[in-house]
Amino acid sequence: MGILTTERLLLRDWTADPADLARIFDIYSRPEVARWLNAPGLPLTDPAQAADRLATWRERHAGHGDRYGTWAIEVRDTGVVVGTALLKPLPGRDEGVLTEDIEVGWHLHPEEWGHGYATEAARSLVARELATGTPRVWAVVSPGNTASMAVARRLGMTHVGRRTDWYGGEEVEAFALSAAP
Repeated sequence: MGILTTERLLLRDWTADPADLARIFDIYSRPEVARWLNAPGLPLTDPAQAADRLATWRERHAGHGDRYGTWAIEVRDTGVVVGTALLKPLPGRDEGVLTEDIEVGWHLHPEEWGHGYATEAARSLVARELATGTPRVWAVVSPGNTASMAVARRLGMTHVGRRTDWYGGEEVEAFALSAAP
């Protein structure tokens, strides 16, 4: 069962099923994906690390129910998992402390770039989050990641410049979409 369904996609929990773990490894072992994420342990170098990545996501979102999470993006017609969508409180300059700022994000397998999957998945998460009363949703993008900046713009987000408020003070391109007044 998924948490969200769009015209083409199902957003669902990543599982410990061997196919999901293989896909996590396939996505996060790729330098062309990992280079934009600035996350410890990436790119993955051993398929066993996929289970560790899944455990980290589960631990991070254990108290959030389905409101926040890191989900598989599955194409409904084919069952192919094309990537990951996430919605979560942003970690502050002290990464152990979460802020009130909510981030939407996406990580797609390179073979799936350019099909609109990131935009479609993120649009559904943003709409759902804004409907809860959250005043603004953020996308934070590594400088130079023009493809992800384009996704943020397609979502109707406004580029507010480079910021160092989150992720331990790392400089990121920040995009915001505010709820309608």
